[in-house]
Amino acid sequence: MAKYLFQASYTLDGTRGLIKEGGSSRRTTIEQMVKGLGGKLESMYFAFGETDVFIVVDLPDAASAAAISLSVGAAGGARVSTIPLMTPEEVDAAAKKSVKYRAPGT
Repeated sequence: MAKYLFQASYTLDGTRGLIKEGGSSRRTTIEQMVKGLGGKLESMYFAFGETDVFIVVDLPDAASAAAISLSVGAAGGARVSTIPLMTPEEVDAAAKKSVKYRAPGT
């Protein structure tokens, strides 16, 4: 399974909903959503600053990650960004691949 980091910033309505329902309720909602796509919630943390919540999940594919981003964004309670995460071993494999590339102007 692939691992993804979701970063979300609540809108005014999303913040009001969080205050009303609480953080534990949001975690339960996220767990159910991810499980429904065949994935697993690894961690979820609320934060101060530009980003209100950080969520790490395992999902079967990129389409599932995109479906979460689209659904959360369309609901209007938060702005979300999705970041694919890689293991050190995946980076090792990428570093061993031969890529033909020419920098601009060279």
